[in-house]
Amino acid sequence: MPASRHRLPSGRTLEITTVADRPDLAHADIDVGDWPAFMRHNRVSEAYFAQTVETFADTCLIATSDGRPVGDAHAVQLSGGNFPAGGWEQSVVRAFTDARRGVQPDTACALNISVARDFQGEGVAALLLAALREASADLGLNALDAPVRPTHKHLEPLVAMDDYASHTRPDGLPLDPWLRTHVRAGGRIVGVAPASWVIAGSLAEWRSWTGLPFDRSGPVEVPGALVPVECDVVADRAVYVEPNVWVRHEFSTD
Repeated sequence: MPASRHRLPSGRTLEITTVADRPDLAHADIDVGDWPAFMRHNRVSEAYFAQTVETFADTCLIATSDGRPVGDAHAVQLSGGNFPAGGWEQSVVRAFTDARRGVQPDTACALNISVARDFQGEGVAALLLAALREASADLGLNALDAPVRPTHKHLEPLVAMDDYASHTRPDGLPLDPWLRTHVRAGGRIVGVAPASWVIAGSLAEWRSWTGLPFDRSGPVEVPGALVPVECDVVADRAVYVEPNVWVRHEFSTD
């Protein structure tokens, strides 16, 4: 994918390139603002995410403005993406297993798109998504799949994810802003990954991550969580099983 240049509504310029072309920015630190502390403790992410930029550099992107990294996007490549129930985690493990075995990929799977806090609201995420589609198509892949974490789902933690994903505006587009961005870009909602991102920890760990007491067994609503965390006082454990929404971006073969 050749570098793309854009002028943002603020007048600032943005350049998007692959990490393959800018390996010096592979691990750029981007201040995206507040992010729930508990979300940083996913075991699969801890094991694999940092390796993504080396193993799949052609489907990892970096956005810069005046030379400063202000956004990034990461996608792995795998064979036969079929919307597994394990969503993000299962796709990552499969992609790295395929890479280790030398399996030819036919699908990309988006892992994240991040934007610096002072560049949010300027359409940078949509530009990165479009560039990720282009980078994946340029490699001859059939589709870009994404286990999407809907932006506003944390405001309705008790609503089932499939119900939430089906909520639309009068114009037929998804009510959720991030799902709407994917659909506008050409994506199609195809289902839910019920166990896409799992975080398990002791009650002491959850107390340190959230500031909540975690002193009663049962579901606990945690700020920033898309669904309640299940607490088991007797077992001294709490588990968060986050569902995501599968979106497929298919590429024309014309």
